[in-house]
Amino acid sequence: MTVSTAGGVATHPLDQRMPRLDALTGARWWAAFFVFTYHMLVFAPVPGITAEVLGKGFFGVTFFFVLSGFVLTWSASRAVSLSTFYWRRFARIWPVHVAATLIAIPVFYSLMPDPDQSWVKPYDVVVLLLSILLLQAWSRDPVVIFAGNPAAWTLSCEALFYAVHPWIGRVMHRWRVRGAVVLALAVVSAAFAYRALVMVAPEALVAQLPLPIVRLSEFVIGMALAWAVRCGWRPRVPVWAAFAVVGAIIIAITVVPTRLTGSFAATAIGGFANELVTVGCALTILAIGLQSLSGKPSLLAHPALVRLGEWSYAFYLVHATIIYAFLTIFGFQAPSWINLIVYPILLALAIAAAAALHHGVEKPIERRMRRWKDDRAARAVKPTIPASA
Repeated sequence: MTVSTAGGVATHPLDQRMPRLDALTGARWWAAFFVFTYHMLVFAPVPGITAEVLGKGFFGVTFFFVLSGFVLTWSASRAVSLSTFYWRRFARIWPVHVAATLIAIPVFYSLMPDPDQSWVKPYDVVVLLLSILLLQAWSRDPVVIFAGNPAAWTLSCEALFYAVHPWIGRVMHRWRVRGAVVLALAVVSAAFAYRALVMVAPEALVAQLPLPIVRLSEFVIGMALAWAVRCGWRPRVPVWAAFAVVGAIIIAITVVPTRLTGSFAATAIGGFANELVTVGCALTILAIGLQSLSGKPSLLAHPALVRLGEWSYAFYLVHATIIYAFLTIFGFQAPSWINLIVYPILLALAIAAAAALHHGVEKPIERRMRRWKDDRAARAVKPTIPASA
């Protein structure tokens, strides 16, 4: 498939070097921030509707999954071999994951756990090994899913996403805009159908699918949207409208299930909450990406937000450890507006730890690992000079 020309020569989208979309990096930070506020409610809850809204912060993970599919497809290139792609993904997530897990273990594990500290578990070498190998989310047991560093269950999902990305891409890359958009709509429909089946028959075998399989739809939706845009799709999706949709969805899933308990609306909105948020996140990512391509300025592309976005992976991996360390020391706090004083303190500590982890572990090790693979690839294709007769 060819969709553009350069100097009169048709080119495939995978042969084009795509521009950076810094606004999406800035948006990544806000997703991580709302996951932070969600976990803060465990230690320092606030009263009323504010707690209910912040309690939806875990949907930041949904944003990450959709964004992951979008960004990987946006940056895909035929110049990158399959082995190089996998090695770069490994170098990107695994070293800092191991470092964050080592930091988390003293907070979440003990030789003699206190029964009053439900988040502290006894040491289990097998379970910890599953976490290190990013296999924990394939279990349905919460003790295993949240093993090691509890936040790392999402990396177990990402590992599957990375594994299948090149293969889904090989099929998707044969299509134009229409095929990519149809794929996105089909996956959205399948996600809603799966959730409906789970709601109707929660004991069915399909309802017991492991999280990496269940959450794969979010990643593929991001892939399909990115490919459609790479192929020239330019729908008019204002960023403000996408934010309004996400805001309306969050308000609906916060208010309706609790205010209209037992009603059809409460059952439907509460049951399909993750799928509704997925659609909102996909729309937002699409809108931000299109705005960046148009050259319009965006606050999300501010250098400070982009830097925080670059630190967001490390921030995501360490913030819960810091929060639960404070919980271990000070115990549960009663719901109060005074607790808001603690939020910026722990936020600053988490950002500082993320910056240290990013610059001290994440980036230097990733650079070295990428350089090692690139050097091996260069030597493999280096031409052999025959000896003179």
